[in-house]
Amino acid sequence: MPPPNAQTPEVPARNPFAPPPPIGAPGSYPPAAYGQYPVYPPPGLAPASTNGLATAALVLGAVGWIPCGIGSLVAIVLGFIARTQIRESRGRQGGDGLALAGIILGFIGVGIWLLLLILGATVGSSNTS
Repeated sequence: MPPPNAQTPEVPARNPFAPPPPIGAPGSYPPAAYGQYPVYPPPGLAPASTNGLATAALVLGAVGWIPCGIGSLVAIVLGFIARTQIRESRGRQGGDGLALAGIILGFIGVGIWLLLLILGATVGSSNTS
């Protein structure tokens, strides 16, 4: 213990307007290391890939009604096949929502074409009299 009348050296007060200490100054943290490996998910938990037939079903369901409704029919078939493949993959494939949207849009497209066909037949038969 220092004697009671001994003076301790005074530490100058830090200026609040002074710039921060330079990197590597005493008392600061060391800079982050470069070249570290990125963090990957644990093995066996690879992200699910999207089923290609599900994507095709969505695209054909959205624009398949343009070429006489054939694309809508193909969208329905591909959508059901894709949903079966996705269920059987046990989580390795995704895209069930895409396949379902393709099926729904395909049925809407077929419905529009059937409506146009029925309207065309009734209007055409009423004009011939």
